[in-house]
Amino acid sequence: MKWTRYRFRDVWEVPAPPDVVFAVLARAREYPAWWPQVREVTETDSRTGTARFRSFLPYDLVVTARETRNDPEAGLLEITMTGDLEGWARWTVTAHREGTRALFEQQVEVRKPLMRLLALPGRPLFLVNHALMMRGGRRGLRARLGNGLDEG
Repeated sequence: MKWTRYRFRDVWEVPAPPDVVFAVLARAREYPAWWPQVREVTETDSRTGTARFRSFLPYDLVVTARETRNDPEAGLLEITMTGDLEGWARWTVTAHREGTRALFEQQVEVRKPLMRLLALPGRPLFLVNHALMMRGGRRGLRARLGNGLDEG
């Protein structure tokens, strides 16, 4: 096992229609408004931007993300990332019961020097840090949709 590689899979069930959930997830520049751990998103062009994340642990991760797929009919959003993390992330949005199932998958390798240095002893904390970030995102998305802020 390479200690600097991570694979994540998270499922969020959201009580809103898939097209509404997809539209919110597709507007990455707005993530800081509802996802507390996404501290900043700056668009470079219509398909590329930089993002800064910070969860529980006191460090920022900065990545350049490039959209590689935006397919509303298939419910797929995918990016590649470079910077402190290198790899890809994907949302798959599907109808589920009376709402939506949003599947988040990510495969990355850590490039941030301190995280690489602490790869083995820090791995359990890094995994908890990610889980807390995803919990914050799920709660933020549900709140945003519940407040009727899902238009436009």
